[in-house]
Amino acid sequence: MRTAHGLIAITAVVGLAVTGCGGGPTTQASQPSGEGGDVTVQITADGCQPQPGTVNGGVVNFKVSNKDAAAVSEAELLSGGRILGEQENLTPGLDGSFTLQLSQGDYQVYCPGAKQDHWDFKVTGDAKNNWKNNPDLVRATTDYGTWVNEQVGQLVSGTKDFTDAVKAGDADRAKVLYGKARVFYERVEPVAEIWGDLDKNIDGRADDFPDAKDFKGFHKLEQALFEARSLDGTVPVADELYTNVGKLRDLVAKATFQPAELANGATELIDEIQKTKVTGEEERYSHIDLVDFKANLEGSVKAFSLLQPALSKIDADLAKTVQDRAAEVDKALRPYVQSPGYLETGYVDYSTVGKDQQKALSQSVNALGEAMSKVAAKVA
Repeated sequence: MRTAHGLIAITAVVGLAVTGCGGGPTTQASQPSGEGGDVTVQITADGCQPQPGTVNGGVVNFKVSNKDAAAVSEAELLSGGRILGEQENLTPGLDGSFTLQLSQGDYQVYCPGAKQDHWDFKVTGDAKNNWKNNPDLVRATTDYGTWVNEQVGQLVSGTKDFTDAVKAGDADRAKVLYGKARVFYERVEPVAEIWGDLDKNIDGRADDFPDAKDFKGFHKLEQALFEARSLDGTVPVADELYTNVGKLRDLVAKATFQPAELANGATELIDEIQKTKVTGEEERYSHIDLVDFKANLEGSVKAFSLLQPALSKIDADLAKTVQDRAAEVDKALRPYVQSPGYLETGYVDYSTVGKDQQKALSQSVNALGEAMSKVAAKVA
């Protein structure tokens, strides 16, 4: 998902961890040159100053917490306008983290909505130990790049079929094709988030757009199909969506990845299941949330499986724990499999899944997320 060492477009992703900053003097990390360090970022209404503001090159763990900022819920590391890593959806009292291997350069920590939303962050020197010396990790990143390109290629094709049905006014066909296109996006969503507003313009929900007239993308068309039940005026929306997934394809084709990015992205996808799929928030009009749930899980497990050969040599117990907990999530999902299923999705309509059933799904997902969040630090 982006590039922290001057890679072409990417290098990062999200993980999980903790805590703070906001004021006080900025000091250099105490780690020896080439060994990175820990950086705390405490989100407040005033900002998200990183502490320390300068670290040595190497593996850097960003520990993010929200002290009491009701209107600010995320912190991102930026380089040249690209998002290298982030922790989002942190309401007051919550914390999280992400891990990256960073090389010398000037970066910014960004917390949208804060009084001061950009804070300078500096890395001096390069990493002493580089993951590129590990053949298993090199293979993982290369294979992940190939897989992501394949998924985005299928996203473009699936979106074309879907938007063609919308433009033709064929609502019944569009409803079926909607879920089929969504699968490919949900598998690689962390990658799409690298390029700022592109993710919002493709996958944003109504509440992501302060002005309702700016609402666009998949979920605008979902709303038209399933809530408004009218495709009037949706042709420009369909055309823009198809254009934007084409932009994503072109950007992904140039992207390179690092192991921590794969691991953080795998964790982010599990977080997505917990926060927007189990809750029914993501597909609030169509109720095809289980399609997204499964796709997020598949994307997470794919990234992990590519890292597994290296991780098994580094921490065999953790590798097995993640594998076992992923199997438990898959098992928890099975009772809702149906053929051909609601709108040919292969699953039941999520609005029929009760609160107790949602809680059971949430518990299995939470256990997987807890284990997955430990992988990035091992492979970075």
